[in-house]
Amino acid sequence: MAYSFQVTTYDEYKEAYKKSIEHPEQFWEEIAATFTWKKKWNKVLEWNFAEPDVQWFAGGKLNITENCIDRHLPGRGDSPAIIWEPNNPGEASRIITYNELHRQVCLFAQVLKNNGVSKGDRVCIYMGMIPELAIAMLACARIGAIHSVIFGGFSAQSISDRLQDANAEYIVTCDGAFRGAKDIPLKNIIDDALVSCPFVKRVIVCERTDTPVSMIKGRDVWWQDEILKVQQQGSPDVPAEEMDSEDPLFILYTSGSTGKPKGVVHSIAGYMIHTTYSFVNVFQYQPGDVHFCTADVGWITGHSYILYGVLCAGGTSLMFEGIPTWPDAGRFWEIVQKHQVNVLYTAPTAIRSLMSFGTAPLEGKDLSSLKVLGSVGEPINEEAWHWYNEHIGNKRCPIVDTWWQTETGGILISTLAGVTPMKPSFATLPLPGVQPVLVDENGKELEGNDISGNLCIRFPWPSVIRTTYGDHERCRTAYFATYPNLYFTGDGAYRDEQGLYRITGRVDDVLNVSGHRIGTAEVENAINSHTGVLESAIVGFPHDLKGQGIYAYVILDEPKHDAEQTRKDILQTVTRIIGAIAKPDKIQFVTGLPKTRSGKIMRRILRKIAEGELEQLGDTSTLLDPAIVDEIKEGRL
Repeated sequence: MAYSFQVTTYDEYKEAYKKSIEHPEQFWEEIAATFTWKKKWNKVLEWNFAEPDVQWFAGGKLNITENCIDRHLPGRGDSPAIIWEPNNPGEASRIITYNELHRQVCLFAQVLKNNGVSKGDRVCIYMGMIPELAIAMLACARIGAIHSVIFGGFSAQSISDRLQDANAEYIVTCDGAFRGAKDIPLKNIIDDALVSCPFVKRVIVCERTDTPVSMIKGRDVWWQDEILKVQQQGSPDVPAEEMDSEDPLFILYTSGSTGKPKGVVHSIAGYMIHTTYSFVNVFQYQPGDVHFCTADVGWITGHSYILYGVLCAGGTSLMFEGIPTWPDAGRFWEIVQKHQVNVLYTAPTAIRSLMSFGTAPLEGKDLSSLKVLGSVGEPINEEAWHWYNEHIGNKRCPIVDTWWQTETGGILISTLAGVTPMKPSFATLPLPGVQPVLVDENGKELEGNDISGNLCIRFPWPSVIRTTYGDHERCRTAYFATYPNLYFTGDGAYRDEQGLYRITGRVDDVLNVSGHRIGTAEVENAINSHTGVLESAIVGFPHDLKGQGIYAYVILDEPKHDAEQTRKDILQTVTRIIGAIAKPDKIQFVTGLPKTRSGKIMRRILRKIAEGELEQLGDTSTLLDPAIVDEIKEGRL
């Protein structure tokens, strides 16, 4: 199977980009025509960023699972769709062909229907990285249910918030999950979440770890038992539900600058087309290649580049349950050798972590199958880039430093492997169909090169966010209201003399920790809920491993005799409310915060102190209490 829309030379890229800007509708229509539709669209694009209201391929009817699975069965039915590598090294891998995936998805789609799930219902999926997670997502999509995957590291409180926001009445989970040396009790966490979610009708539990769990009669059922019931009636071929192009495919929650997570909604057709197009072109994917994306499916990277983008292209996706450093730091390289991986797509945090072990874990590992290396989640720093290039790619694999977001659905700015220019720590050039602009704080476009500004996109691409679930106004104010007629990314960027883009970091109140976005307000709310805390302020600071760490300034109602114990208690509170992923790396107790006379916290000053730039704080004379700055400087951790 060749990809008619694959760009293979720099000249072809320039030609495709030019066409995508001058004739965007024709450009995307030709790509859309290569997919399977039940009914062709009436109009390619209608859009208005002010509302925002974006509709791609309006009137078109399709089902994404026919494009992920059914259309590949005649020619690629016996080819591997998913290769699963378990957490525990002694356990056997699993290879799921497209034929087998079709059978499993139809079986579980019927299980969902038997348990009351129908088109438009929201299904929360809270599972470990096992094939059943992918099967559950595809089964939802097949019957037109909207899935909302929650990362297995989130707490019961975080799950409860998301269930209530989406009004998700159905849950698919596991008894537990393996992650390195840990056994995470997923079902027990779900049970804690459901105390405040009595509207949940059914919990389907997949066995994985044999962790003892409570099963409530009338609400909880076992995945394996439900599958058996369906099989006893004869294996079904559940037809793919006819869906509208703009029907929601999934909700994925992301941290915002306010305390409440927001449910990003992606629609079926546009998301499918952009993720597939970007997958094939960025990674220069060839049929038969083994694509190893190391992300968790609970994040957008897993949705787009473990599941939907790869399967729509008829590719082979390697799914890994464990972590890169367990049982030792050679795990990734063993997997690459064992499964002859061709594309490795991972996070700078993982690369920096593996760098810290030196090259000993690489000894005796054959990485010659690798053709393309990728990074995602944050800009890769130069030192990590060179290590990745030299020791993993043997200086022969192009590195794609991909920039995109949960809200963009797929990659927007990246090198196309071996096709377009590559530069360490630069995302480089926009994909065809993507029109980035840099603006100043007032929204004035900054022309020319060698310039820095706030990164915006001026024209819709197919997988642009459609809404935030249940609160369209929040979508408008978060992404489309800052600068008129532009999508505001929340990131700053630098465009060099050649017009290549480098992402310089968040310019709003969101941190990027290990490639995961965490809202400052969300963490502050969690800290402030701890007994004895009056107020707190969160900023980011450079972290050798995570890229950005979390630095918390905390005011207590009275000094505590055991500051270290209080720190531990606060960390425990954050873990309970959000999850361990949001725990501050440093907690400094202070008696006050630098505030303007109107009461606004001057985070710029706190950020500089956290970064150690104590002599470059700027003018502090306008603060309500300038002396507090000296006190904070002296107490810096």
